[in-house]
Amino acid sequence: MAKIKVATPSRICLFGEHQDYLNLEVIAAAIDLRFYAEITENGTDKINIKIRESSIDFLGAENTENKYDYFSINFAKPIVYSGRTDFLRSAVNVLKKKGYPLKGCDIKMDSEIPIGKGMCSSSTMIVVLIKALLELMDSPDKNDAAKIALLAYEAEVKEFGNPGGMMDQVASALGGLLNIDFSNGGFSYKSMNATLTGDFILFDSLEQKNTIKVLADAKAPTIAGLKELAPFGISSIRDLVSNPDTDELLKKITPSLVSKVRANIDNHRILLEAKAMMESGNIDNLRFGELLYAHHCNLRDGLGASTDKIDTILNTALENGALGGKVNGSGGGGCLYVYCEKDKTEGIMAAVEKLGYPSKKLSVSNGVCRLK
Repeated sequence: MAKIKVATPSRICLFGEHQDYLNLEVIAAAIDLRFYAEITENGTDKINIKIRESSIDFLGAENTENKYDYFSINFAKPIVYSGRTDFLRSAVNVLKKKGYPLKGCDIKMDSEIPIGKGMCSSSTMIVVLIKALLELMDSPDKNDAAKIALLAYEAEVKEFGNPGGMMDQVASALGGLLNIDFSNGGFSYKSMNATLTGDFILFDSLEQKNTIKVLADAKAPTIAGLKELAPFGISSIRDLVSNPDTDELLKKITPSLVSKVRANIDNHRILLEAKAMMESGNIDNLRFGELLYAHHCNLRDGLGASTDKIDTILNTALENGALGGKVNGSGGGGCLYVYCEKDKTEGIMAAVEKLGYPSKKLSVSNGVCRLK
């Protein structure tokens, strides 16, 4: 049988980290680190998956020893999950429940994306699996990136009641530099044609993180704080961004919640300034870097999303000419990136690599696609 190969990119969040699940906006860029899947029909009721071992998890790691894990999913029988991160089975189950005509197949999955490092490795795994299955069944939805993103979100978040938003699935599936708005529980998006003349450099702190715990620790207190403000006419962070009474309103909520809510207010303000700059076509690299770093400081101090290692890497990059940068993804470990003028890139990478942390210069990538 003919083999089909598909791929989908990872992403970096420029602005709006931890805000997609608050029905706010994000600015994200798909990048040239990809998850791949090769799929071949096998004429059975089973989807057999061979996937690169999760122990090969750091930036730049190669699967030189051909280490794979194996899964077999019989879609003719009820699909039972082994836990809240059983995403391969949930992706198949979501398609099954929606009536897609699944076909038995053998799938090989490989990835360039660091695992458990805030680079949406789980979301990209789901996106690329769904794309591969849709291609095999020649579904009309196989080229509908927005539909694939929604299916992946259902499989990763809604199917398990997990915390988290839809940024990762949307940014990966659609690709490019995107402004994504999650108002009203859905999403809309527009491509941003901003020309960024500097370089983005990704670093791996080599620290694993617990995505679900980090998200819950940041999300729940913010939502609780907003609920306490509901009697005062507040239903969203947006209601507090330009409100002259914001400081007084924050005095009315439980003190332990204030830092979470305030960090999200400030980060939405930062996003709005960055968005206006990018839409104007007149990007000041210095100010752009300052906004990235201000965003990071709110994530670090307000939401507890940074670590000592991440801050050491970021400070080293800043000392060697980076204009700014931030933790990427939910935080609590994982990756970060910086923005710099192109003539500083090599020096920054060398300085951080001396500390023992791998790096990669990034390029903006297209979204989920069929390769052959």
